[in-house]
Amino acid sequence: MNLRSVDLNLLVIFDALMRERNVTRAALRIPMSQPAMSNALSRLRHLFKDDLFIRSGGAMEPTPRAIELGESVRQILRQTERLMSSDVNFDPATSEREFTARMSDLVGCLLLPQLLATLSESAPRVTLDVLHLSPERTIKALESDELDFGVSMQLQPAPNIRSEKLFMDQMVCVMRADHPLTKGKLTLQRFLNADHLRVAMSPTDIRFVDNVLADQGYSRNVVAKVPHWLLIPPILRETQLIAVISGKLAARFASEPLAVRALPFPSEPFSWDIYWHRRNDNSVAHKWMRSLIASTCASL
Repeated sequence: MNLRSVDLNLLVIFDALMRERNVTRAALRIPMSQPAMSNALSRLRHLFKDDLFIRSGGAMEPTPRAIELGESVRQILRQTERLMSSDVNFDPATSEREFTARMSDLVGCLLLPQLLATLSESAPRVTLDVLHLSPERTIKALESDELDFGVSMQLQPAPNIRSEKLFMDQMVCVMRADHPLTKGKLTLQRFLNADHLRVAMSPTDIRFVDNVLADQGYSRNVVAKVPHWLLIPPILRETQLIAVISGKLAARFASEPLAVRALPFPSEPFSWDIYWHRRNDNSVAHKWMRSLIASTCASL
């Protein structure tokens, strides 16, 4: 294929479609008109000889070929952006740099409100794309240059991945304010006898609750699992379930009618850390954002 005959702007459009899974939202992201976006999608299909996106309900689901292309296209665009921008002269007040970060809704709830407020004042044209990836996928995404940062809890070390401690946390037990367990001491037996709500496949939950209990020959009675931490407060308000969550997150829910209790078994404090690839060690823009995230976390 002769590259001179290819409109490389189509890669930007492809990436927008992969991110948004919707023609209208992808058009707004570029920005361009919806008819122009539909036309570009037709050209992409011709270029790659594949449907790329199949309509399913209100979304456009990527085909296996689109999924295969997605990671490579995003990596090309990120490398091109760095090539075309002068990192040495990075000025947050005028930069249009996009940063991509991984964090769960738990960390996002703690960090994003203040971080985005600061960005809107000091770097109004800088954008942040937040993804929720598994811990294993986070490391791979940092290595493949899909991510600038990952904010997580004690990921497995990798040779080219740097990390820095952001803030300390500890797991606590939460329940509705009038729950029977709020009366008297929360003993291990009362904890085990209760019906539990937990976040499905949460490494935090598994490490600091289930693994600790298993070492003592116990397990909790989990009657419901949810995909996100932010679903816990409204469920606890309406039920007699209890849950174990981050102490920092519990403090953020202070306005909710929830009671917070220490766990009735040893629970070590742990750190939330920021992770990045060593290729970005000396990037002025990258160091600026790392510093901004760290200073935001200092107030947590």
